[in-house]
Amino acid sequence: MVDLKRFAVLALMVLGSACADPASDAFRFGLAGSPANLDPRFATDATSDRINRLLYARLVDFNDAFEPVPSLADWERLSPTHYRFHLTTNPHPFHDGTALTAYDVKATYDFILNPDNASPHRTALAVIDHIAVGDETSLDFFLHRPEPLFPGYLVIGIVPSRLLATHHPFHEHPIGSGPFSFLARPDETRLHLLRIRDQRRFEFITVPDPTVRALKLMAGEIDMLQNDLPPELLGYLANDRRLKVQRKSGTNVSYLGFNFEDAVTGQALVRRAIAHAINRREIIRYVLDDAARPAQSLLPPEHWAANRELNPIPHDPKAARALLRQAGYSLDDPVRIVYKTSSDPFRVRLATILQHQLKHVGIDVDLRSYDWGTFYGDIKAGRFQMYSLAWVGIQTPDIFDYVFHSESIPPRGANRGRFRNTQADALIERARAAPDLETKRRWYVQLQRHLADALPYVSLWYEDHIFIAHRDITGFTMARDGNYDGLTQIRRSSPEAL
Repeated sequence: MVDLKRFAVLALMVLGSACADPASDAFRFGLAGSPANLDPRFATDATSDRINRLLYARLVDFNDAFEPVPSLADWERLSPTHYRFHLTTNPHPFHDGTALTAYDVKATYDFILNPDNASPHRTALAVIDHIAVGDETSLDFFLHRPEPLFPGYLVIGIVPSRLLATHHPFHEHPIGSGPFSFLARPDETRLHLLRIRDQRRFEFITVPDPTVRALKLMAGEIDMLQNDLPPELLGYLANDRRLKVQRKSGTNVSYLGFNFEDAVTGQALVRRAIAHAINRREIIRYVLDDAARPAQSLLPPEHWAANRELNPIPHDPKAARALLRQAGYSLDDPVRIVYKTSSDPFRVRLATILQHQLKHVGIDVDLRSYDWGTFYGDIKAGRFQMYSLAWVGIQTPDIFDYVFHSESIPPRGANRGRFRNTQADALIERARAAPDLETKRRWYVQLQRHLADALPYVSLWYEDHIFIAHRDITGFTMARDGNYDGLTQIRRSSPEAL
């Protein structure tokens, strides 16, 4: 809980000394966590994905209806297993001055498909049999099976092929063809980019503590930030006349994940009891300030492949206790679970509330918080019983393959809980093989029903996106998935225009 009186005192102290900090000509964006990997072939965390969208161009993107649309290329389907892509307009060459061609596209995807390289995106792209270049502006993708959704798979940023041969460290020195180029990364908390069209510098400054991040915004040490602030701080900042707040309903889904190789969380009865113990609606109303909506699946209900008949698991402490008794637990022998989360204070606060709600039904939770790098490393390695995270920017239903198929255990995918379920695998594989979108949708609807019973995740809520900036910052358009693409258009208005 943020002490707003203490915050106000600290704000006055910081603002009183702000004049000592010289103004920067750069746009400064405050981050809650640093991007873990600036190489799009390996990046899986949300911050990396958002930054990489600025650095690297991709073949395909999505519109607001979750439908694939051309980015670098348009396409034609020559047969159920043969797609031809034509490079269209790219306003930028690679940042090293070389042109982006079909050979670079092929090299990027060939690298990901090579199992020796252990790209976490390989499983999602395993439908590709081989790639053939026609000329510098066209190439063909040949598939193992028909896949009507295939264009939507090609959203990985393209890297220059000539640097692949030299083992260039893209994670340290990214070179793409996006609207921003890399300038420097002085340390893990600072990343400097250049907006190519007008040579404006952008500084991404990591400030894990939300109170400090808010204070830096008020003091003018950063110009803008998005998300990762507790509601009481948002309310305080919204009353500051120097700032403006934008909100947009989001699709990023928060969830609880479980280790299926653990003797406790591997039990279906325990997972179901946890689901019934959580009072989502109270958390959304009183903690999230109604800036979220309950979730029933990874896909929001407006997605074309969503199972709209699913409802969030109801809060039912009595049912939770009955399930725990059925599993052999009692007040004398309660369930004990280690719950891992990040050290972000608001995430710790949410986890503490969940800890209290679980305690109410007879589950003792040992809550442990870690810095982002340690926490995320543990989750990818399967070193947890239970954890909370959010999936960001889900566009296509192949997320189920990437997250829940038994062959998608890291590093081949994101099945971090080691969920192995023959029925889920079968439904995923039937959806993969479906020849048309309607058949595919029916299999995904069935899969979501099965996952709601098996509970590899407990879906919690879809959080809104919040963007806060100084009033002289204009032109930012918020995205439903929370990406940073709006930075391509922001500008500073003159005081007379405000």
